[in-house]
Amino acid sequence: MLILDVTTIVCIGLMVGVEFAVSAFINPVLWKLESGAQMQTIRLFAKKLGFVMPFWYALGLLLLLVETFFRWHQHNIFLLAIASGLWVLVIILTLLFLVPINNRLARTEASSSSDSARSEHHKWDSLHRFRILALITAMVLVLIAIVQ
Repeated sequence: MLILDVTTIVCIGLMVGVEFAVSAFINPVLWKLESGAQMQTIRLFAKKLGFVMPFWYALGLLLLLVETFFRWHQHNIFLLAIASGLWVLVIILTLLFLVPINNRLARTEASSSSDSARSEHHKWDSLHRFRILALITAMVLVLIAIVQ
C-alpha cells in the first residue's frame, strides 16, 4: 500500500505543480514577450503539454481509483471518492473547454492574427485557474485521506 500511496501522491502532486507553474510562472512571462515570440512559445507549449497531459491525467485518475478501491472500507473513503469525482470533473471540463482552445493555439502560426490568439490564450488561462483550484482541492483531499 505504501508504494501505491507514494506513486499516487507523486503523480498527482507533480501534475498539480506543473499546472500551477504554467499559470503562476510560464504565462506571466509569455505575456511579456513580443507578439511573434509569444505565439511561437504558446504553440510549442500547447503541442508539448497537449500531448503529455492526457496520459498524465488518465494515470492520475487510475491511481485515485485504485486508492479508492483498496481503501473502500476505511472511514475516510468519502475523501478519496470526492477527490476522484473532482478529477473526473476536471477531465470532462478540460475536454469540453480547454482542449479545443489548446488545439487551436497549437495550430496558430506566429504570423497569424495575434489578437485572436492572445484572446484565446487569455480565455484558456482563466479557465485553467479554475482547473488548478479543483486539482489542488483533490490533492489535499487525497493527502488527508492517505495520512489519516
